[in-house]
Amino acid sequence: MTSANAESPPAKSKTRSAPRFDLHVWGPVIALVALVLFGMSLNDQFLSAGNVTNVLARSSFIGIIAVGATFVITIGGLDLSVGSMSAFLAGLTIIVLNAMVPSLGISWVTIIFGMLACLALGLSAGFLNGILITVGRIEAFIVTLGTLGIFRSLVIWLADGGTLSLNFELREVYRPVYYGGIFGIAWPIIVFALVAILGEIAMRKTAYGRHAAAIGSNDQVARYSAIPVERVRLVTYMLQGMLVGVATIMYVPRLGSASSTTGLLWELEAIAAVIIGGTVLKGGFGRVWGTVIGVLILSLIDNILNLTDLVSPYLNGAIQGVIIILAVVLQRGRKGAA
Repeated sequence: MTSANAESPPAKSKTRSAPRFDLHVWGPVIALVALVLFGMSLNDQFLSAGNVTNVLARSSFIGIIAVGATFVITIGGLDLSVGSMSAFLAGLTIIVLNAMVPSLGISWVTIIFGMLACLALGLSAGFLNGILITVGRIEAFIVTLGTLGIFRSLVIWLADGGTLSLNFELREVYRPVYYGGIFGIAWPIIVFALVAILGEIAMRKTAYGRHAAAIGSNDQVARYSAIPVERVRLVTYMLQGMLVGVATIMYVPRLGSASSTTGLLWELEAIAAVIIGGTVLKGGFGRVWGTVIGVLILSLIDNILNLTDLVSPYLNGAIQGVIIILAVVLQRGRKGAA
């Protein structure tokens, strides 16, 4: 009896749960590292300063929008209009900038005025989506699918089926916003990093982030907890619109034009990045740092396709669609295992 009792403590210690490796958390990081190694093996210039800067700068547009999409999906919403919204904002911003040249001249005053107009228009577009969803009681999918078509049609109408081009002299002044930087880091990369850091802080450390997760988990329980559900939803769509405006501000000096193809499939890339990063599609949990990893994964896939002839780069959209489906399947598998 005494020997049996003496052996009981070790048996009790075996019941302690050892820390487990969570593939759902670390999977995107592993995938990113694997892509970097794969790219290095295919092309010697993959990690060159020029290629890395190009990949990060071009991914910054989607990254800034995807941070907003993280909050939208966390509250259980969806915004399919972000690509078309960006095209519409780019077209209107170019029109405003060109219209201000005669009175304000070719100067940074004109450009700053255009930037502020772009942010205001982005907030207004986000407000339109949000008010239709919250006050109109229309499903987010239906609202943003409708505004996707509206924004895309409006930019085609504004361009008369062609292209809206920024004043050439003004574009030369505006160019450093995309092509310039500090300490060798391009401004779009810096802005993306700041947006991501602020987004992660907002998601983890503020009442707004907690409210967004609570609404996505169960909006009825959130109401019983005195959370202003409709107000948080409206603010979230306005935040998404504002971040689309920020991305557009960084995008316009890159090409200095807007057309029917501007921002095409950006909504697919933003949603894919959010889901790859671990944000739950049905809402209730968001991970901004995971979204950043997702953006980089998609950008590296695109870059590898462009640097090699393994698969046609025209299939990039198809690959992103497959990634979205696989990411959702893995999320369901994780819930089933839990």
